[in-house]
Amino acid sequence: MAGDLRITVNGKQHRVDTSDDTPLLYVLRNELQLNGPRFGCGLSQCGACTVHLNGDAVRSCVTPVSAAVGGAVTTLEGLGTVEKPHPLQQAFLEEQAVQCGYCINGIIMTAAALLTKNPRATESQIRSALAGNLCRCGTHMRILRAVRRVARA
Repeated sequence: MAGDLRITVNGKQHRVDTSDDTPLLYVLRNELQLNGPRFGCGLSQCGACTVHLNGDAVRSCVTPVSAAVGGAVTTLEGLGTVEKPHPLQQAFLEEQAVQCGYCINGIIMTAAALLTKNPRATESQIRSALAGNLCRCGTHMRILRAVRRVARA
């Protein structure tokens, strides 16, 4: 059933005319033109689609848009800007932690949620939080250095 839903994304309210069960990812990418969250597996297994919903990292490929009504969604675009990147975005640049970049949205969003709740996360906590984010490029050590850099700051 299609509906007139209002969701807040990156601090701005949007009206979307879609079914309640449409995946949030589709709304973010197709209707709002936000390209940070990526379609990876579509099964909540790879993490490429991760966004924050009320501060928690969620997989937007399996989260219905109706779950965002009355809440606050933050995407990679909402973390920082080119002029003032989020500390994690800056750390990823400084550590050259991106190769192909497909997974990075999910890794940064997952790490940001972790560090918001636990700013001094240990190596073990960082590894545990990122265990569900799949990356095939082999920049894992640089990714860990980038997250540790922010956890130490």
